[in-house]
Amino acid sequence: MKIFVFIFSAALVAGSALGAAEPFSFATVKARAASLAAAPYQERVSRVPASLQALNYDDFRRIGYRRERSVWADAGLPFQLQFAHPGFLLKKTIQVSEVSGGVVTPIPFDRSAFDYQSDRDLGAIPADLGFAGLRVLHPLNSPDHFDELIVFQGASYFRALGRSLHYGLSARGLALNSGEPTPEEFPIFEEFWIERPLPGSGNVILYALLDSVSVAGAYQFTVTPGDATVVEVKSSLHFRAGARPGVVGIAPLTSMFWYGENSGTTHGDFRPEVHDSDGLAIARGNGEWLWRPLVNPRAIRSSAFIDENPRGFGLMQRDRSFAAYQDLEAYYHLRPSAWIEPIGEWGRGSVRLVELPTPNETEDNIGVFWVPEKTPTAGQPLELAYRIHWFQEGKGGVQAPAGRAVATRIGRSQTHDTDWVRFTVEFEGGPLATLGERVEVEADVTVSGGAVLKHHTAMRNRFTGGQRAAFAILPDGSGRPVELRCYLRSAEGALTETWTYLWTP
Repeated sequence: MKIFVFIFSAALVAGSALGAAEPFSFATVKARAASLAAAPYQERVSRVPASLQALNYDDFRRIGYRRERSVWADAGLPFQLQFAHPGFLLKKTIQVSEVSGGVVTPIPFDRSAFDYQSDRDLGAIPADLGFAGLRVLHPLNSPDHFDELIVFQGASYFRALGRSLHYGLSARGLALNSGEPTPEEFPIFEEFWIERPLPGSGNVILYALLDSVSVAGAYQFTVTPGDATVVEVKSSLHFRAGARPGVVGIAPLTSMFWYGENSGTTHGDFRPEVHDSDGLAIARGNGEWLWRPLVNPRAIRSSAFIDENPRGFGLMQRDRSFAAYQDLEAYYHLRPSAWIEPIGEWGRGSVRLVELPTPNETEDNIGVFWVPEKTPTAGQPLELAYRIHWFQEGKGGVQAPAGRAVATRIGRSQTHDTDWVRFTVEFEGGPLATLGERVEVEADVTVSGGAVLKHHTAMRNRFTGGQRAAFAILPDGSGRPVELRCYLRSAEGALTETWTYLWTP
């Protein structure tokens, strides 16, 4: 089971003070963020007692929120709220408030709302401790049962679910210096406000105040559940004077890739593949679709896909076959894909992919985010909006209109041309599904870096109804990385997205 390291902090200003002069709105949170950014950063000290911080994983897991104490449980509303208890790795707390009619009412910590099943002495628990995170529930899969829909817990991390899915990858409010040689900065959602939904409402709206050494920010989240749950995000970022944030990552996603069919090893595990996501998809501003299979690299590596006004990007879990994972506990075949859809024009910048080495499946080692060409500066708020689609292919969400790369395999022949590195890429969907057998299909392959192309072909895969691109490269012995691109085309034009891969000797 994956263990997530989450960090939160409590806000020092009471939520009720915010709405004293005028009804609470997103403008209220933006004003708070601007005010914070005008002063030096002050880290909130942890208020979690040492006895709770000393809990081990198993004892902490025994502390649960009582379902009958869910906020709005008796109000007949389509959404409910639950909270996470501080302790173990959750060493800081947040303040959560309800907004109704523009009026803010703080939700107090209440020990009686939690079921303490731990045999250990938990010591004195402060009556005003605060929470370590919050969960929004909704009858997502059944009309008579409230399931978890979205959870905010840890720094600026949050995760959501589409119908029939299990938690997998996460989103973040902001990523600063992720994958860089300098230490990464982790902004924190310090305080939350959630609007009391109306009966029959199809969505729920939350607000969050973010703070860190370099930046303070205001966020609005509009969560609409469904087969593909959509979270519309509005953000307003205010950078502090003198801050040097380096790489500013907008709309970041975080996932795990231990190994897949392109890895050449299962690390001795019985499962064929283990990952929350198997690739990065990008819809570029010029209409081209890219697919980059993920890897578990030997060393940290970062790839930048330069673009202008991107149409979207996301981390996908395309392989939906149970047989690909054989996992009856983690349900990797039901982990969501997450797609970032920009609202408005984002200008020039790059989609940045960061891949870190990981020895197992307990650590998130994949990150992707948008990096604006111009680094934001103090006094000039950066305001961007986007939607995050949480889904599985074929049940809502977004996917390439052309044929999609669904599997990548790499190997060498043991009988001839043994120094060649051979690739097979399986494409399915789009026009490939109705392509006649007499249509001639060609694999367009380009190679740059430390290798030359020796062979390439395309052939129909009658077992899948798709097409297979097969090609081989000969490394030049320099040890330089090799950048590969491949797509399928007919005489009438491109049939698939562009598969791209960075191969290292």
